[in-house]
Amino acid sequence: MLNTLNIIKGKSLLIGAAAMLTTLALPVAAEEFPDRPINMVVGFGTGGSADRMTRAISSYLAEEVGVPVRVVNRPGAGGQLAANYLLSVEDDGYNILSSTFAPYLPNAIVANGADFSIEDFSFVNIQWFDMDIIAANRDAGYEDLAALIENIRKNPGQVRGAVIQGSAGHLTTRMLLDEMDIPQENLNLVTYQNGGEARSAVAGGQVDFIAISAQGSEGIREFLTPLAIVNDERVSQWDAPALNEALASLNIEVPVFQGSMRGLAVSSEFERQHPERFEKLSNAIQSTLARKDVQEHLESNDIGGVWVGPERANALMRENYETFEKYAHLLN
Repeated sequence: MLNTLNIIKGKSLLIGAAAMLTTLALPVAAEEFPDRPINMVVGFGTGGSADRMTRAISSYLAEEVGVPVRVVNRPGAGGQLAANYLLSVEDDGYNILSSTFAPYLPNAIVANGADFSIEDFSFVNIQWFDMDIIAANRDAGYEDLAALIENIRKNPGQVRGAVIQGSAGHLTTRMLLDEMDIPQENLNLVTYQNGGEARSAVAGGQVDFIAISAQGSEGIREFLTPLAIVNDERVSQWDAPALNEALASLNIEVPVFQGSMRGLAVSSEFERQHPERFEKLSNAIQSTLARKDVQEHLESNDIGGVWVGPERANALMRENYETFEKYAHLLN
């Protein structure tokens, strides 16, 4: 009886071991990512540029990744609330931050004491670049940027300008005065919370000039005399010199502060923990922007759609941050 039990136990052990070996020998199923809906968290409200960009590509991206892509708006503090939200959720790739990163993210860190750093984010792509324009009301009498700057120098408090608080145009305006050794108080600078109000002010003649997104100013072109494009070279859309070309007669050259940069980002921790997921997500976004129907849709809605990729996107954001950090004290 004892021998019989031992034999049975021995057979059971052999069968169990064989089953275990068979299980170990089976190929491990590849990770399925994504296998549930992805959220694109927008740092600004509905109808704004970041929101329009996100909604324009979300359904196409869903086709590429094979799961629904939902747009969730978390506006507030210039995109800071959405950035905080991204860093508070699990680093699993199911939340993507879609926002106007520059200049608002550097501004949140440097000027507004955000709890995060630029290194906490991995920028998958910068899709939409929107340079600034410095333009005068057509009836203000300015034909070039040098004349505007000299009038600010010679007539303290007489020139009125419009900018969006904390924007690239705001920083560029302050930087120009600083580089020209003109006291900041010489300029009567009015700060607005949105572009519509600032553009209405210059179009209506309440201020003499504006420094703001060029693309968004198409609707008030007839009321403006463009003085400079904040870029390294001229652009075909506006009959205006590049910034340093416009300053040549004053014998000065200044850093060109990039205007709005909109795109997609994840947490840097997600890229570190899940490099395969990061690559898959990155490839899906690249494939989305490579589609002809997507490009046609973006172009018809005046939305940028370039692919620069993670390496270039991260380099651009760090360059932008360093420039902002150098001059941010001028916004205080």
